[in-house]
Amino acid sequence: MTTKTTCAEFVLFFRSWVSDPMRVAAIAPSGERLARLMTQEIEALDGPILELGPGTGVFTRALLARGLPEKDLTLIEFGEEFTGQLRGRFPEARVVQMDAAQLVQCGLFADAPFGAVVSGLPLLSMSPEKIIAIVGGAFATMRPGGALYQFTYGPRCPVSRSILDRLGLKAVRIGGTVRNIPPAGVYRISRRKPLEISIDRCRYHGREVDAGLAAYAAETGAADMGRPEAGA
Repeated sequence: MTTKTTCAEFVLFFRSWVSDPMRVAAIAPSGERLARLMTQEIEALDGPILELGPGTGVFTRALLARGLPEKDLTLIEFGEEFTGQLRGRFPEARVVQMDAAQLVQCGLFADAPFGAVVSGLPLLSMSPEKIIAIVGGAFATMRPGGALYQFTYGPRCPVSRSILDRLGLKAVRIGGTVRNIPPAGVYRISRRKPLEISIDRCRYHGREVDAGLAAYAAETGAADMGRPEAGA
């Protein structure tokens, strides 16, 4: 299984970037080196795995190359230009078209807590409220000990220290590569201590996730909650 990007995938991604640069936030899909960094700590026994913003499936293929069964992958992608291709390329995976900020609200994942979350979402282009909703929702779907893997084109973790503190999380940079367009770094985000968290009620510091969701809904309006987010 290769993680290399095809010409067709590049064209699709570039067209998506031209149509909405803030949503896609990169002119090309993530490269093979970045895909390996994002998935290097994930093993087959960690499944099921949740991927946010898979885009053209670069990280998805890297997960399969790590030995993850395709049926153990859930792909959250709201970009209509990507979801159809993902379903065709990964027919055994669960592909859900939705806004990643609605992970807690949707109620789809209560019976399948994930061992890890891989995120290709462009958090640097998002509001703090939406980041809280996405990151908090990701940890609400994860088993104790699970981690969120997030890449960024910036010089530091795209989840600010204040948000990490509010959610009881910590971030560690696990690598970076200049062989990507643009160069990128990878962070492992994990809980500072084991927490009792359920899919239908996040208990981070006085319901911070619920507050983040409410603030995000107020900020964008109900109609915007379905706005597609970028993939990797």
